[in-house]
Amino acid sequence: MMKKLLKFLSSMGFAITLLVVLAAACVAASFVTQGQSYEWYAQAYSDGAARLIVGLGLDDAFHSWWFLTVTVFLCGNLLLCNLIRLRPLIARYRREADPAAALSGPADVCCEGVADPLPLFEKLRLSQPKAHEIEGRKVLFVGKNRLGLWGPWVCHLGILLLIAGFTLGQLTHREYTVYGVPGDTKPIGDTGYFLTIDDFEVKLREDDTVEQYVAAITVFRAPQGSTAVPDSMSAAVSVNHPARLYGFKIYQNSTGFAARIRVDEAGTPLQTTVVCAGEGIEIADAPGLRVYLNAFYPDFYLQPGVRPMTRSGRMNNPAYLYSITYENSMVGMNYWQGSDGPIKVNDYTITFSEPQSYTLLQVKTDHFQELALLGGLITLLGLILAFYVLPVKVWATENTDGTWTVYGQSRKGGALFREAFDRAAGRDAVLTEKGAQT
Repeated sequence: MMKKLLKFLSSMGFAITLLVVLAAACVAASFVTQGQSYEWYAQAYSDGAARLIVGLGLDDAFHSWWFLTVTVFLCGNLLLCNLIRLRPLIARYRREADPAAALSGPADVCCEGVADPLPLFEKLRLSQPKAHEIEGRKVLFVGKNRLGLWGPWVCHLGILLLIAGFTLGQLTHREYTVYGVPGDTKPIGDTGYFLTIDDFEVKLREDDTVEQYVAAITVFRAPQGSTAVPDSMSAAVSVNHPARLYGFKIYQNSTGFAARIRVDEAGTPLQTTVVCAGEGIEIADAPGLRVYLNAFYPDFYLQPGVRPMTRSGRMNNPAYLYSITYENSMVGMNYWQGSDGPIKVNDYTITFSEPQSYTLLQVKTDHFQELALLGGLITLLGLILAFYVLPVKVWATENTDGTWTVYGQSRKGGALFREAFDRAAGRDAVLTEKGAQT
């Protein structure tokens, strides 16, 4: 019973079934927006569809129990397949270098009546054959590219590592967002690490289009209960050029504008804070009263009936879109430029200044990314071994009249090998039928 179960679990049919299920799951998940709530799916589709999506885990398909179960079975199938085939493959690998095994087995092609077989070996680009004495016969034997036999096995191993690395990475990876202006220090989620934005530059071309975003950052872990300066690592991060620090992979994701909000009360400075577009502050002496920086336009242009825009990325005509709320109710919204004078709300005056770009960084951890990369490289190696490294063995036996009969065999690419053998022999070789003994 156990043998039948192992045979089924390691069979090609079971593997194909699992791959079809995984492919169908990926296709189904591609039609469903991932990571939304039940209410969102009910509004976007219907209550019945929402129940089906959430019940089957299609809202997070690649972390669902059934997807992980299928993946585990596929990994088990590949592992069993390789373990079962390992011993026979080792034995076959050894037989390919055994001249006695070649004599007792079939040949794909042979050429009789050869006076000197060594030139034929040379034309086939084989190394110097070794002489053997087998059952009273003199035999010359050489084999090459035996590693090609390992191609399918290595490819299976690579796919196994690739799937395992991807699956474990999906289960353990974490993503965090850190944004701010130069000088800001922000925590990286709940990791205990902190990220300082040392500098940020938006490089523009002559036509004012963006050439690159570059952030200089420092990552450190604050030691608890210690006043010592923590160890840190620094790097520059730009688009398509992430940095690796303390196991984090940090990407330059996007940018926007920030500005300093200053609040005065009866002519006396009350508070000043740098905020990014979309953020706001609560006025210190007026709970519930908040002021927001909604957007910033470096080269402001407003045409009646048209949405506001910026002509360029240069600070030619800066303008701030702000809003004021009280206990979450809108009090007012308008554009403000320095020449307009301060914004007045009761006894408070509000001004904006020091417009600057902020950077938004995506911080990811994936401890199994290297395993998936290794699996991909091993899979590529297996494909090269399977399709481009063709095992060949050629042997010659001496006849009683002093001539030689040369045999050849190639387990893969037989037609190409026979053509090469014919050219090396200088005449039409005699092709043996499959299973003919030498």
